[in-house]
Amino acid sequence: MTVGQVCNRIVVFAYRDTLLPDAAKLMRENHIGSLVIVEEAERGRVPVGMLTDRDIAVAVVAQALDPRTLKAGEVMSGELVTVNEQDDVLDTLQRMRRRGVRRVPVLAANGTLAGIVTLDDLLELVAEQLGDIVKAITAEQSREAKTRK
Repeated sequence: MTVGQVCNRIVVFAYRDTLLPDAAKLMRENHIGSLVIVEEAERGRVPVGMLTDRDIAVAVVAQALDPRTLKAGEVMSGELVTVNEQDDVLDTLQRMRRRGVRRVPVLAANGTLAGIVTLDDLLELVAEQLGDIVKAITAEQSREAKTRK
């Protein structure tokens, strides 16, 4: 299964010059803990960073900085981890684990923002597949037990 098949296509985003209070309001209004920071390009929106509620807490609040004077681009996580729509779900899960991220923007073939996938999304999918495997094993054991009687 590919990431493109399971990612969320509705992505809440902001720009580098979005003021932090406005970014925080977007997060609150959409009940999310992160925003994809994008730049507009001819081909569409291109992800350039992620801004999380943790970024705001650690880099701004804990440092006693005034959030009203800062922009998303000044606080966002610099090294962006992305995946492509065609990437395999298990490969993506492994990549996220190796890089220590909980969410990644999903890119279309032309490098524009196509969606977002979270660790929770992938774990839910894997758990569902494991449940199916357990059911198959249980059914096979039950069938075998009946044929041995």
